[in-house]
Amino acid sequence: MRHTTEAERERLHETFATACRIESPSGHERAVADWVSGELRGMGLEVDEDDAGPMVGSEAGNLLARIPGRGPDCILLCAHMDTVPLTAPIEPVRTDGGWTNAGEGILGADNKTAVAVMIELARRLTGGARAGDARAAGATAPPVSVELLFTVCEEISLLGARAFDVSRLDSRYGYVFDHASPIGEIVLAAPTLHRMVAEFRGRAAHAGVRPEDGRSAIAAAARAIAAMRLGRIDPETTANVGTIEGGTAINVVPARCRVEAEVRSVDQARVETLATEMIDHMQEAADAAECDLDVTVERMIQGYRTRPKAIQVTVAEQALRACGYEPRHINTGGASDANAFEAAGLPCTNLADGTQHNHEPTERISVDALEGLFEVAIALVEESGRALSGARA
Repeated sequence: MRHTTEAERERLHETFATACRIESPSGHERAVADWVSGELRGMGLEVDEDDAGPMVGSEAGNLLARIPGRGPDCILLCAHMDTVPLTAPIEPVRTDGGWTNAGEGILGADNKTAVAVMIELARRLTGGARAGDARAAGATAPPVSVELLFTVCEEISLLGARAFDVSRLDSRYGYVFDHASPIGEIVLAAPTLHRMVAEFRGRAAHAGVRPEDGRSAIAAAARAIAAMRLGRIDPETTANVGTIEGGTAINVVPARCRVEAEVRSVDQARVETLATEMIDHMQEAADAAECDLDVTVERMIQGYRTRPKAIQVTVAEQALRACGYEPRHINTGGASDANAFEAAGLPCTNLADGTQHNHEPTERISVDALEGLFEVAIALVEESGRALSGARA
């Protein structure tokens, strides 16, 4: 069932392409933040930028705008403005029923898809009002107020959302559109993530003259990594060694090696157990190589589980069905801003956005998925109005 006109859908594609062209790797969101603010202010909305930028190492802060509704209730919609680092300029092209990058790099559909959808949703809900007008003449207020939040540095452990003051929100619950899978999937559980940084310290020596006097920190790190269980450990748990760095020259036994690793799981106890196991392997390898070891462990992201009957989940199911999608509950190994909001006490659900191959040069989103997510966003507002008014009755 279509909720949108052909003109709205074409405008959505134009907005999406424009958003993707504005390069915004994490920490460099100033240009896209200014563009988002300009679009929303052109509709008569006030946009507030918080002071998260300096706190998280970004040129910009999180942006918050509100669209007044007819009733007392309010919901949150959230998108992140940053992308992973770029390996090529972005020039969106529409071909074979979808959008891709003409160059050999990411498209930025993660998360410019959601950015574009939220901007065009705002345009629809305000009637495209101009600056100074609360709402265009003849436009009807939505059944609930809608808070639009655009975050920075999501791709760096959700730093922007974690720095955002959730007490500023009036919303009963929220949604992020940030799972790269077919529309219809509803994330009920997302992982806790622990980051480990290990510093192996050995002893330098000439590799050709006195190697026996040296203690190789790289060899110790390699032995530790070889002993670890990495990759997918079980359906809910993964582990990865992401970086290894050390040494000074090929003719010097390396006295130092730094290793960064992570473990994540929907099961909190499993995270703790596997992190301890990995640290034990590091210590055993350091001892065997007669090296010293310092390890720091930091919980970067708090996981969550949502009840299948939680109101925001049932509303999402109703909205998806209204748009012709069959809802499916999933668990994920990927975190999103929903993790940060859940940890701060705001019920928030991550919905699939239809993107494909996010973080890869082959990243793509189909025309149908982009337009479909727009339809779902509209339906979420309408279904929230019905559900929340019914809950008060």
